[in-house]
Formats: sequence, structure tokens, C-alpha cells
Amino acid sequence: MPHVIIKLAAGRSEQQKARIAEEVTRAIMAGVECAERAVSVCIEDVAPEEWVEKVYKPDIQAKQDSLYKKPGYDPL
Repeated sequence: MPHVIIKLAAGRSEQQKARIAEEVTRAIMAGVECAERAVSVCIEDVAPEEWVEKVYKPDIQAKQDSLYKKPGYDPL
């Protein structure tokens, strides 16, 4: 039962978020061969000025062992 949490810099429209959720759902279904009903997607808005403290440090920097796609930037 995959549950995906996506953190985005605030400012995306509801239409954009819905499209992201649909695309991620399709990718998860194909990647782990599960039904759509098994997938849930949460999108959290993060203020850009809070990105380093709320996302980069705890979710990217501190979780290198489980990070399968690393960003191409380093804000530190």
C-alpha cells in the first residue's frame, strides 16, 4: 500500500497538484504492480524560505541511505 508524500515549494495550483498526484499514482502502479486503490498521495506546501530547515536537512541530507533520487542542488 504505497503512500507518497510530496513536498513542494508553495505556489502550485490545485490543478497542478492534481496532475502531479495522477502522474505519481500511475508511476507507482507501474513500478510496484499494484492497483490504483492501493495508492495514496499527499502534497504538502512548504514556504521557500523554510525549505532548508523543513525539507532539505531532515528529508534529504539526513536520509541519504534511503534517497533514491538526489537533487542537483545543495543549498548549504
